Amino acid sequence: MSRPLYRGVSGVRTPEHNHDSWESHNKDKLDKEDLDKKGSSNHSSLPLKSPLKLLFSDNSHSKFGTNENGYSSDPLIGTARSRHKLVLHLLKCSLVFLVILALAGSFLWTVSISTTSRGQIYHGYRRLQEKLVSDLLDIGELSSAPSKMKELEFCSPELENYVPCYNISDNMGLGNSDGDQLDRQCGPELRQNCLILSPTNYKIPLRWPTGRDVIWVANVKITAQEVLSSGSLTKRMMMLDEEQISFRSASLMFDGVEDYSHQIAEMIGLRNESNFIQAGVRTILDIGCGYGSFGAHLFQSQLLTMCVADYEPSGSQVQLTLERGLPAMIASITSKQLPFPSLSFDMLHCARCGIDWDQKDGLLLIEADRLLKPDGYFVWTSPLVNARNKDNQERWKVIHDFTENLCWEMLSQQDETVVWKKTSKRNCYSSRKNGSPPPLCGRGYDVESPYYRDLKNCIAGTHSSRWISIDKRATWPSRDNLNKEELAIHGLQSDEIMEDNESWRTTVQNYWSLLSPLIFSDHPKRPGEEDPPPPYNMLRNILDMNAHFGGFNSALLRAGKSVWVMNVIPISGPNYLPLIHDRGYVGVLHDWCEAFPTYPRTYDLVHADGLLSLETSQQRRCTMLDMFIEIDRILRPEGWVIIRDTIPIVDSARALIARLKWDARVVEIESDSHQRLLICQKPFFKRRAN
Repeated sequence: MSRPLYRGVSGVRTPEHNHDSWESHNKDKLDKEDLDKKGSSNHSSLPLKSPLKLLFSDNSHSKFGTNENGYSSDPLIGTARSRHKLVLHLLKCSLVFLVILALAGSFLWTVSISTTSRGQIYHGYRRLQEKLVSDLLDIGELSSAPSKMKELEFCSPELENYVPCYNISDNMGLGNSDGDQLDRQCGPELRQNCLILSPTNYKIPLRWPTGRDVIWVANVKITAQEVLSSGSLTKRMMMLDEEQISFRSASLMFDGVEDYSHQIAEMIGLRNESNFIQAGVRTILDIGCGYGSFGAHLFQSQLLTMCVADYEPSGSQVQLTLERGLPAMIASITSKQLPFPSLSFDMLHCARCGIDWDQKDGLLLIEADRLLKPDGYFVWTSPLVNARNKDNQERWKVIHDFTENLCWEMLSQQDETVVWKKTSKRNCYSSRKNGSPPPLCGRGYDVESPYYRDLKNCIAGTHSSRWISIDKRATWPSRDNLNKEELAIHGLQSDEIMEDNESWRTTVQNYWSLLSPLIFSDHPKRPGEEDPPPPYNMLRNILDMNAHFGGFNSALLRAGKSVWVMNVIPISGPNYLPLIHDRGYVGVLHDWCEAFPTYPRTYDLVHADGLLSLETSQQRRCTMLDMFIEIDRILRPEGWVIIRDTIPIVDSARALIARLKWDARVVEIESDSHQRLLICQKPFFKRRAN
């Protein structure tokens, strides 16, 4: 279905020729190129001559030639002309001398340049050269657009829930086992150059907060048997009918998440879960989150819970959690580090998550320690904690002893739940018994950019300037405004963040007005009435592909929008992901030439500010079209894409987007003549029933 993309908004104006066809645009461009070629051919001889040849060229006629009127020349005039030629020759020689003198002076100045200056000049030259290559690539894409305008085909039905980089059978064929077969493998593979269709009975998700508690069965790949046969805490609170799955965390029929979270708060020493904020807790990593009920309950207390779970071909925890409008991503902790910086989360939670923490010589617990901030909490619920048989008791002792070596303090144990607190005192590690594993990582160990690296057998983060106790950080929402000392850790000043925040405040206002036509289906305009304001819950799941300082996320929350944002930092750009986590948000590192670790149809809005310029300025192993196909995969039907970039990049992107069947419109930015917005909406295509 197609809807009007936007209406006028203050601060933004629309080009008058947005509806011109691509063919006419390309024809004008070709005509211009023909004129340029003709103009260049008329003057081609001049640039090809050397300067000395131009100076000494003889344009006089022969002694007995004809003048321009066709009459014979007078031989008596030759002597005067010879004197004139001599004078001109002397002038030319003087000019040549001056040129040589200037060149010699320039050469001597160049020799006197310092090594540092040479490096700066060379770096500037390289940047200009890279920009030229980027512009030529953009021009090439535009000029060849007519031959590429064929729309992409739809994928086959078996790819409705396709997630690249996760192929369990192939991983097992490579000999991976013991959980490693669930790892992400993004090596060279055939790209799916097709568009994934929605399932036959797919329906647009309900708006937040209704969509948190009720989802459509057809939107997720799960069977009734998988719902009813599960015995985990969160899955027991699912009620299934013919078309919907309902989640009732406070139902009297089941063990409630409210009681469980209240128990955890008391074990920490708090009155209830609403006091987590006062204890310094804002961000929680929920490992093996079930279907997100723990995070859904805590969201009302302004706690941000990120769910991570293994890839599952069906009955996916991550897919259902995202369908509910809750933060989630596919991630396995079996052999690789998670793509988060060290010291990122205030709490880690694992309730029957299926992780054997006693295995792999403690590597999994070391990774959990890396992710925790000083004085952060690790909450684990497992039958192993309250084991009766000897084997499980020995496993519990291994975990208990290893956490002591990590300098974790066990605060409390009740039934199957135990809570530890990570130390904030660095001297704890030096006071351990001699030879107690694991050792501390060296100062040169990079803990800020762990992009799916192998698990490390050492304690990370102790040398980081971000080693700050959660008790000493400002509580939420004041944490969003880092103080001068905290900003200095990230190489920033207060005025930079203030300027960034103000810029995004205005930008979010404009975005919301541009997307306002979404409301018309629910709020039809009556004659004589002004347009109603866009609803606060117009969007829920947002992916920021190039998050910078996290200003877009901050501006959305300050404006009262009921959203959560997955902040992504491309590995090809500056890494401000530690800053984003320190501000109380969540995000990941990612290579946009690879598939994002999520299921199809999971985001309402995908935002790309300067991403295409960043990616095309480097030699990449993927094309702009590859990135758009991936955006189409993870975008929900009737979802939105906002691209903010330079004018050449936006023009090139618009030509490629025509192949994806998206509705698109370019919007000029009055405050910036060098950038444009490209607003796109994905149509609602779904497979027909057989």
